[in-house]
Amino acid sequence: MAASIEFECVHYRLSSGVAVLEDVSFTVVRGEVLVLVGRSGVGKTTVLRLINRLLLPSAGTVRVESRATTDWDPIVLRRRIGYVLQEVGLFPHMTIGRNIAVVPHLEGWPPDRIRARCAELLELVGLDPASYEGRYPHELSGGQRQRVGFARALAADPPVVLMDEPFGALDPLTRSEMHREFRRIQERVRKTVVMVTHDMGEAFALATRLGVLAEGRLVALDTPEAIARAGDPRIRMFLEALPPVPVVSRVSH
Repeated sequence: MAASIEFECVHYRLSSGVAVLEDVSFTVVRGEVLVLVGRSGVGKTTVLRLINRLLLPSAGTVRVESRATTDWDPIVLRRRIGYVLQEVGLFPHMTIGRNIAVVPHLEGWPPDRIRARCAELLELVGLDPASYEGRYPHELSGGQRQRVGFARALAADPPVVLMDEPFGALDPLTRSEMHREFRRIQERVRKTVVMVTHDMGEAFALATRLGVLAEGRLVALDTPEAIARAGDPRIRMFLEALPPVPVVSRVSH
């Protein structure tokens, strides 16, 4: 299958010389959901910022759609990449409809096309356009705002979507609901997704393939099933942190 994102021997160092990523190589094929897990500070968000050229590699090459990010106009590249954040980042002074329409408006879409796309996306994420398009972010729950954030990321139909701890601020029940919604939406839109999280349970729930970052290196990259069988202690520490499934005993009367 065609590669959508490629990292080839990528290194990234801070201006102080501290290494954040060391010799990272992987490929994400079109329509795949790659979830990267790791402790705070191991370079997960750095990977996302290298993909949309907010950062440039210190060495090696990052490619999006077979072109090195250094060969892309950064604005053109970023408009081909949706970005979903933990805190969503909706503009508080704009209605939900205007928030979703930001990139289509910048791309010069005609108003009728923007309105139709906004309604289509609200329906896709399970929000009634007539009820929600004219509301403001403060009038929505956390889960509803996260749905709008995902709709905004999809607004201009980008081939790639990046997700940085997108469900981390939600309560457990809402988070589980959003996992189901994500899988439903991805089944429809088939975007290339790179998501980062520190939650191995979330990674197992959403990933096509799962990567583990430790000390700036990609120490594993495989299917969730293969990762679950891994013996590497750098991987086992995440698996052992998963909450146990509760056993409910029958009470005899």
